[in-house]
Amino acid sequence: MKSLKITAFALALAAFTFGAQAQTKSTTTTPGPRLSIGVDGGIPTGTLSNAYNWNLGGSAQLELPVASQLFFTVNAGYNNIFGKKNYTTSATVGTTTVTATGDVQNIQVLPAKVGLKFFPISNFYVQAEGGAGFLLNKKDLAYTKSTAFIYAPQIGVLLPLNTSSNLDLGVRYEGSTKYATADNSTINFVGLHVAYSFNL
Repeated sequence: MKSLKITAFALALAAFTFGAQAQTKSTTTTPGPRLSIGVDGGIPTGTLSNAYNWNLGGSAQLELPVASQLFFTVNAGYNNIFGKKNYTTSATVGTTTVTATGDVQNIQVLPAKVGLKFFPISNFYVQAEGGAGFLLNKKDLAYTKSTAFIYAPQIGVLLPLNTSSNLDLGVRYEGSTKYATADNSTINFVGLHVAYSFNL
C-alpha cells in the first residue's frame, strides 16, 4: 500500500514538473467557461483503509471564470470504494471475543461540490471544494445517514493539447464527516484526477 502511494505521488510530481517546463501558452486567461470530464482513483486513508483497498470513479466539472486567474467550479461525480475480500473482524461481547470473516461491502457515493480554482502561476492551480456526499447504499452498510459534508483540497496542472483543450492532472485529499456515529464511518482518501478539459 505504501509503495502504491509513493508511485502515485511520483507520477503526479513528474506531471507537474513536465507541465511547468513545457508550457508555451497560458491557460489561466482563456476567456469563457470550461467543462472537464475525467476519471478519479484513490487510496483510502485513516480507519477507512482498514477494510477498503482503493476507489475508482468519474466526475464532470464546470469552471466559470471570475477573474483572470480564478474560476468558480461546480463538480459532480461517482465514487466506488472497494471493500477487502475475506476480511476478518473481531468484537468483544462481555468476556467473549467473536471473529468473523467475509467480503466487505463496497461504498457507493455521489459527491456534489462547489469551489474555487486559482492559478498562482501559468497552468499550475490550487483548488478548494466543499459540498455533500450522497451515499447510494446506506442500507447495505447499516449507516444512519445518507448524506455527509465533504471537502477536497487539490493541486494540479493543465497540459495544453491545442488552443481550446487541455489535459487536467490533479492530486487531492477528500474527506467527509460521519455517515454514522462510529468513527470509521468517515470517507477519506488521497486521489488522482485525470480529465479532458475544453472551452465551451
